[in-house]
Formats: sequence, C-alpha cells, structure tokens
Amino acid sequence: MMNHSVAYQEIDQWVEDHFAEQVDFLKSLVQIPTDTPPGNNAPHAHQTAEFLSTMGFQAEAYEVPSEEVHRHGLQTITNLIVRQEFNDQGHHTSSHQQLKAKNGPTIALNAHGDVVPPGEGWTHNPYGGDIVDGFMFGRASAVSKSDFSTFTFALRALQNLSEKIAAKQGAFAALPCPKGQVELHFTYDEEFGGEMGPGWLLGQHLTQPDLMIAAGFSYEVVNAHNGCLQFEVTLNGKMAHAAIPESGVDALQAAVHVLQDLYALNTQYKSIVSQVKGIQHPYLNVGQIMGGTNTNVVPGRVTFKLDRRMIPEENSAQVESSIRQTILQSIEAYNSAHAQQAPVELEIKRLLLAESMKPLPGQKPLIEALQMHASTLFETEIPVVGTPLYTDVRLYSASGVPGVIYGAGPKTVLESHAKRADERLKLDDLKRATRVVARSLYDLLSKQP
Repeated sequence: MMNHSVAYQEIDQWVEDHFAEQVDFLKSLVQIPTDTPPGNNAPHAHQTAEFLSTMGFQAEAYEVPSEEVHRHGLQTITNLIVRQEFNDQGHHTSSHQQLKAKNGPTIALNAHGDVVPPGEGWTHNPYGGDIVDGFMFGRASAVSKSDFSTFTFALRALQNLSEKIAAKQGAFAALPCPKGQVELHFTYDEEFGGEMGPGWLLGQHLTQPDLMIAAGFSYEVVNAHNGCLQFEVTLNGKMAHAAIPESGVDALQAAVHVLQDLYALNTQYKSIVSQVKGIQHPYLNVGQIMGGTNTNVVPGRVTFKLDRRMIPEENSAQVESSIRQTILQSIEAYNSAHAQQAPVELEIKRLLLAESMKPLPGQKPLIEALQMHASTLFETEIPVVGTPLYTDVRLYSASGVPGVIYGAGPKTVLESHAKRADERLKLDDLKRATRVVARSLYDLLSKQP
C-alpha cells in the first residue's frame, strides 16, 4: 500500500487545530439530558441535528412512530443519519435515494445518545460537562455521546483531507482519493436494546452499510460480545392480614424458593467457559424485585426482573428454554411442598432478547486499520477482544454487516464510571481516538482495486 504518512499528519493536525471546538460540541451534547427511562430523546436528536448543520452536515431525522415507541416503553425517539460521499472531486452530501449509486464501500459510524438516569453520589453536575484535570465529567461523557464527537470530527478531518487531495495540493497530489460513503448513525434506543434505534433504521431499509464501527473505548478493538435475555417473572399468591397468615398465600416465600434455584444455576454457569478472549462465562442477575403492600400484610404478588448474559457460543433458544424450565420446576416443587394451600401461580414474560455478536471474517479490514493506528497513537498494544456487554453492533451483524466496537474511552468500563456517579472521559483519549478513526476511514476508503 502507498505510504499514507502525509495523509495521517494532515488528519492529526486538523484534529489538533479543531479540538477545542470538538470538546465544546461534546459538552453541549452532555448538557441535554437523555435519561432512559423515561426516554424522551427526540429533543436531543433535534438539537444535535442543529449542531451538525453549523458544521455543514445535513442530518436526516427519522422519527419512530409514537405507537411503536410507547409499546417499547419509551416516550419519543428520533434517529439521525448523516451521509457523506467521497470521490475524485472531494466530498459532498448524499441522500437515502443515492444508496445504490456508490463508487466505494459505505462505512457506518454508530453511537447512541440515550443513557441511564444519573442516580446518586455525584460530585459534579451530571449535565454540566465540567472539565477538571483533563477529564470531562457528565452522564454520557464516556458512553456514548463521546463518540458522537469522535465520529463527527473524524469525518470532518477526512473531509478536509479529501479536499486537499482533490485539489492536488503539493504532496497530497500523489495520494489516492477516498472513494465511498461515510454515514453517521446517531440513535436513541441502546439502553432498551436498540430495536428502535439501529434495528429500526435497518428494518426500514434506510441504510445499507458495508462495514460499521460502533461506539467503544480506545485501548481495544472489540470483535464479539455477550448476548442478553431479560425476563419479568411474576408470582401470584393471595394477600392476607399478617395476624392470620394461614388465610393467605405468601408470594414472597415462593419467590425466595425460585431465586435460590436460579442462583444455584448461576453457580453452575462458571463451568461454561467462552473461547473468546475477554469473555469468561455466562451469568444471571436479578436486578429488581417488587411486591407486597405493607409490613403487616402477607404479600400476594411479587415480581422480579432477571438478566441472563449469554456467551457467543451459546444458543439463545436453548438458554431461554433452560431458564423457563428452571423457574417452572422450582414453582412446581414449591407448590407440591405446600399442597395444603392454594398454589402460587406463575407468569414469565420475556422483556428482551439481544443476540450475542460473534467474531466474523468480514471484520478483518476494520480490525487491521483500527489496531494499527491505535497502537501507533496510543503507544501500546491494542488487543482484539470480546466484551461481556451487549451492544447495537449485533443488529448490524444480524443484517450481514461486519462491525467492530471502537471509540473514545479508557481501558475498562469501571474506569469510565459509566452507569455510575461521576462518569468521566479523558480528553486526550478523545483526541487520539478521533485521529485513529479518521486515519482508519481514509485507509478503508482509499484502497485501490
């Protein structure tokens, strides 16, 4: 391949020269709340589109029908797509109608704007975007409004480079022009599974990328991730006065019995080991329990929500069948042991099925480009690993689009404080990740036949 060092230097310098503007852009995004729930995220999308317009980008806004959004448990969702075409003349805005008129690959860059509510324990305003000692603090500063910024400014750096190559300025005249299309996909449904975000855009045939990069962290390229099954389990007994408990059917006692069996199953999962680096074993978590009406009342109804993480080697249908069978057998055993009372009735509702993302051969060009530039710019080995999280990338993969996870952030989720108080992003990581993505885009779009 031709030596692209002149291109890389130009990209690096452009990012440096515009970094203060990039930080301001991210700060503005953090200052607009997108707590999910409740999930009223259309205002953030519309404001983001306005910010993008000041940079010369025309964002296509796609409002998901309200009945679909409400059925999904959210309030409003508007997803954004920005399309930029690159050719021998430089770059220009393209549109959905031009999807099939491509002169090179289409690479999608996806980041989500929805976030969990801030919670307690913050020492900085969660919507302030405070900058202290080289870090920006705020909800979504690291996950993943940071990569709205990373991807937007990487695209702008590529635009600048393409203009100089097209104008045949000096040393740039010898460089190949980038050819193809870059799309920014800014979506708002990752916290609830992504089906109303990337899933909706893909399902409506509003995008047909060849490759994609999703928001992630800077010190690793992620090529696989866990899947996730979530259930709502309800146990119905009979409410009664605590002074005469035998007149009721205690749903909480039944729930405790079921939970014990589930936790015993969780212990067994430790013996199932994934072969994907970075992923260990399956596990389950009961994250929410609700029930009862008062301290002096036998609880007649208890509901708990269960999260089951699946390693890439597992089959989701088999996992779901196993979970349901464990719960069903547990409540049958409980009712058999308490035959003198009315049986506790069981309801199981699946809330979410997010398939795992498996390593795919088509990821190779993305991995090679990102790994090479990240290793250079971060001056450390950048491994290719799986992650126990689940992401929107799986939706692209399920549509046949090879994708990886890479963006601005630290080595671990714990360091970022994502989903905890004082979420933060090291601004130097943001700058270097932007350079990595911009360089990689140039490599991927400038390969000659």
